[in-house]
Amino acid sequence: MSVLVFIDQSEGHVKKSSLEAMSYGARIAEQMGTEAHGAIFGSISEDLAALGKYGVRKIHHVNNGILNQFDAQVYTKVIAQVAEATGATVVVFSNNMDGKAIAPRLSARLKAGLVSGAVALPDTNSGFTVKKNVFSGKAYANISVSTPVKVISLNSNAYKITETGGTAEVIPFSASVDAPRIKVKSTVKASGEIPLTEAEIVVSAGRGLKGPENWGMVEELAKVLHAATACSRPVADAHWRPHNEHVGQTGFAIAPNLYIAIGISGAIQHLAGVNRSKVIVVINKDPEAPFFKAADYGIVGDAFEVVPKMTAAIKKIRG
Repeated sequence: MSVLVFIDQSEGHVKKSSLEAMSYGARIAEQMGTEAHGAIFGSISEDLAALGKYGVRKIHHVNNGILNQFDAQVYTKVIAQVAEATGATVVVFSNNMDGKAIAPRLSARLKAGLVSGAVALPDTNSGFTVKKNVFSGKAYANISVSTPVKVISLNSNAYKITETGGTAEVIPFSASVDAPRIKVKSTVKASGEIPLTEAEIVVSAGRGLKGPENWGMVEELAKVLHAATACSRPVADAHWRPHNEHVGQTGFAIAPNLYIAIGISGAIQHLAGVNRSKVIVVINKDPEAPFFKAADYGIVGDAFEVVPKMTAAIKKIRG
């Protein structure tokens, strides 16, 4: 019996969301009196044994070049083999793009109950109950899972990365790997130093900035905060910013520790993608902007005056 954590990677580097998933899976294993194992696919450039400090005792590495290209169907079959070989009763994913593609498929293959978007540790006192977001983050639901195998995908920034020390035993895993049916013809990398879906701080702006030529002050604020940049849908549709920065119901759903919205009115579609943020700061010159109702802190003022002053103040504090 074990708790198996899918360790997601990009270009050989483990994603931050997977560190959260390992910490989460290790705590579940502790609750259940068993071990947490990890599964990672493809060519890896990091020290896998060092990942043991996040609580995983064994890491099963399927080092097959085919897996350097992500294909949800291929990955599902491989993770199912690892889960069955390790006797996993709980399989943990990050609730990111890859996790959302694999977890439901694995659930069907293993006839396992699935809880997507978990925000807390399962309650294992009497059964197995997992808390998750519902209705675009407006409410919570407690889902009871009774199947022998359970699949959970963890929302980003929902569980703190915890280092427990130690190293993991890295075990090569020989799996049957199908040829991918998807052929990648080209790859366009998203710009920005910090991936939007993994950022702890996000600075976002909307049509209130009046044009793409004014985005410099947003990028400068993001830089001093070590934050990612984002935008509302109208901004992306107008091609002021790339679509990979669009957050909202039809864009990326994010849950940073801090979300700063500049010149965004706060339509319900935008809120659906950001209302899981732990702290929301709104800057808008319209005191009736709907976003203020969802904000933890609000500044009524002209963004072209407020944002430069905020940036200068942060620079002064940080020396």
